[in-house]
This record gives sequence, structure tokens and C-alpha cells, in this order.
Amino acid sequence: MGLFDKLRNEFVDIIEWVDDSKHTLVWRFPRYQNEIKNGAQLIVRPGQQAVFVYRGQIADVFEPGSHELKSENLPLLSTLAGWKYGFNSPFRAEVYFVSTRQLTDLKWGTPNPVMLRDPEFGPIRIRAFGTYALRATDPRALLKELVGADQAFDADSVAELLRSMIASSLSELLGKSNIPALDLASRYGEFSEVLRRTVQEKIDDEYGLEIPQLVIVNIAFPEAVEKALDTRTSMGVIGDLGRFQQYQMGQAMTGAGGTGGGSAAEGLGLGMGMAMAGRMLPGGALGGAMPAAPVPGPAVTPPPLPGGVQWHVALKGQQRGPYSTEKVVAAIGSGKIQASTLVWTTGMAEWAPAGQVPAFAPAFGPGQPPPLPPQGDL
Repeated sequence: MGLFDKLRNEFVDIIEWVDDSKHTLVWRFPRYQNEIKNGAQLIVRPGQQAVFVYRGQIADVFEPGSHELKSENLPLLSTLAGWKYGFNSPFRAEVYFVSTRQLTDLKWGTPNPVMLRDPEFGPIRIRAFGTYALRATDPRALLKELVGADQAFDADSVAELLRSMIASSLSELLGKSNIPALDLASRYGEFSEVLRRTVQEKIDDEYGLEIPQLVIVNIAFPEAVEKALDTRTSMGVIGDLGRFQQYQMGQAMTGAGGTGGGSAAEGLGLGMGMAMAGRMLPGGALGGAMPAAPVPGPAVTPPPLPGGVQWHVALKGQQRGPYSTEKVVAAIGSGKIQASTLVWTTGMAEWAPAGQVPAFAPAFGPGQPPPLPPQGDL
């Protein structure tokens, strides 16, 4: 390679940026130690701007198009470099390409729940998330405030800052609106635009950025609040709880009668049917409260049937019974119970021989006195 060929390779004669990324805002042309050739071609594609920086100072800005770099179209650079009469030799300068197209599908969300005092639910916490678009409008401010000397600067580098601004502005917006949480969904569009303008005011002049679009996709409640809302909605759908209970009893009766469950199923259907019928009687108007179930208590022996006295009999040293009066009389007739057999029933102070009990004395025959009690020898 000859000396002149080597020198030609040290010069840059075409400056361009083929942007194949989606979220890059600023990209610095990799000049390294090469000098820009006098008369080099600068190609700025649509959606781009090229900014020349000389020794840390922003010089000329080029819009989309093809430009030949000469002293005539580099007035600020010529002034900074001290080219009073133009230049005919290579020069050194940094070239930054700035993307001016919209960077879409950028996401935002509240990193922590936003505390609100809802007029209906009281203090609640909500989360929100959505999307936004970003575009550079002032390359000079962007380079000065955010980029510095970085080789490349993308939307992710400023995303954390923007998300913080959006979350803070959203908290202020919802706090001032005093709108019930259940009505927020109907005003997503309005809140999105107000939120976009609020954030735009904070970044417009300082950072040279624009947010052309900002959308609130959803405002979510905590899981416990969502479950409570689902329960409340279900109760609202059911409507009249009394009629719903009647419907459930009817379904249970139908199922009990048609499943072949035998006496247990029939008893269930009968019991529920009686309960439902009781609610429909004049004393318990339809839809009234169901009677309270009896509180379980200690087991109680049921009283004897009307007109029937129950007797206990002592046979062979063991208590037997209870027996009805008729059954005891029959046992006397068959000889199983003697006049000396002890018997007892409710109301007696102590056991007594059957022959001395008026109810059984006739069964032992007339003129047959009961045996005498034991007496001592004469």
C-alpha cells in the first residue's frame, strides 16, 4: 500500500447512520482517530438529525438529506475552529445522530401501590400500568442534559426517569380528582391525556423530549378488594335472597326425590318441603325469615303415652321393664309374677309387692290376702 493510499484510509468521506434498532435515541459516529475529509458526504435519513460537536461545544445541526461538508454549510464549526477563510484540509469533530421518530410501545407502571382515600371503600391501594411513545424534539438539550459523551443513548436509559415522573403525576391526578375507584375505568381516556400533558411539561424544556402518546391500560385493585367486589357483584346478581333460598330448596327437593336415595332422600325432601310450605303459610309470609333450629340439649326420656302406666318388675334379683299394666296382669295370670314380686312405677315412694298394689290385687283372685311380712318367733 502506498503512502497516499494509507493517508486516504485515514480520512472519513461518508458519514451516515443506518438505524436498525427500535429504541435508540442518540448514536455517535465512530470516527476514532480518523479525520473528516474536506468535502465529505453527510447522509441524514428521514427521522434523523446530525449534530456536530467540536471540543465539547455543540456546533451545526443538519436536517434529513445529503450534505457536502464545506465551510459554507459549517458556519458554527468554522467559527469555533477559527477558520476565518474557510478550510481545505481534513478536520476533527464528533458527529451525533439523533432519532426524531416516535419510539412506540414503551411501557410504564407504578412500582409501588398508590394510596388513595376512596369515598366509597375508604383507604385503598391501587396499581396502574400502560404504554407511552417518546420522541426527541431538541437535539441540543438532549445531548447537553442526558447524553454527554456516551457512544449510544437509548430509551431504556431514560425510561426509569420517565416512569417515576408518570407514577408521581398519576398519584397527584387521582388524589385531586376524588373520583370513586369504580368510576375510574370510564375516564381512562381523559386521565391519559391529562397525565400526558403533566409529564410533558416536566421534560419538554429541560430534556428536549416529547411524549406524543400516553395510555392508561388498566388500574388494578388489590386481590382482597377484587374478591370483595366479586362477592358484592354476585349478591347483586342474586337479588332477592329469600327467593333464591326457595329456589335452592326446590332444587334440593327435586334432586332428593329423583336420585333414588331411599328413605334418607325422601326424608330430606319431605323436611325441606315442610320448611318451604311453612314459609308460605299466612303466619310466615313468603320471603320471611326461616324459624331458628332448636339448640341441641341433654337427652330427655319421653313421657309415657296418655292413659298408660309403665311398671318396673324385680325378677330373679334384676330390674325388668317398663311394662304396661295389661302386660303385668297377663304375667300374673301365667304365674310369672307372684303376689310377693316387687313392682314400682312413677309416683311410688318405694318398691311394693304386687299383691299389695291395688291395680294388681284383683288379678290374684278374691279372698287371697298378700303374704304377711316376716315376723319374729313367739
